[in-house]
Amino acid sequence: VQLQASGGGVVQAGDTLTLSCAASGRTFSTYAMGWFRQAPAKEREFVAGISRNGDSTTYADSVKGRFTISGDNAKNTVYLQMNSLKPEDTAVYYCAADELPWGISRLARNYDYWGQGTQVTVSS
Repeated sequence: VQLQASGGGVVQAGDTLTLSCAASGRTFSTYAMGWFRQAPAKEREFVAGISRNGDSTTYADSVKGRFTISGDNAKNTVYLQMNSLKPEDTAVYYCAADELPWGISRLARNYDYWGQGTQVTVSS
């Protein structure tokens, strides 16, 4: 599967931004999907994930209550809606697909396919 992330940009603190990750090839409903981010000089960190059937989601504590992950099977796309953005959310955001048949992994090494990343910059 190929993943194409989009929707990043430069916004102000408190703004909302929605990222999209379009999958081509195999339908993305056969994968658990995750969003990760990486800030300069920091390790890539888990942000949010959704199970392959979409009935379960999980979030990093730092974004819980502000970010929402969702999927649209008809469009083969997963979204990350980011509300109340903070300067510390500034990073390159990556979507990823995991062939895990159940659950949601928070570990980047468990994901099999990655998109190219989209930059999100939040100014104070």
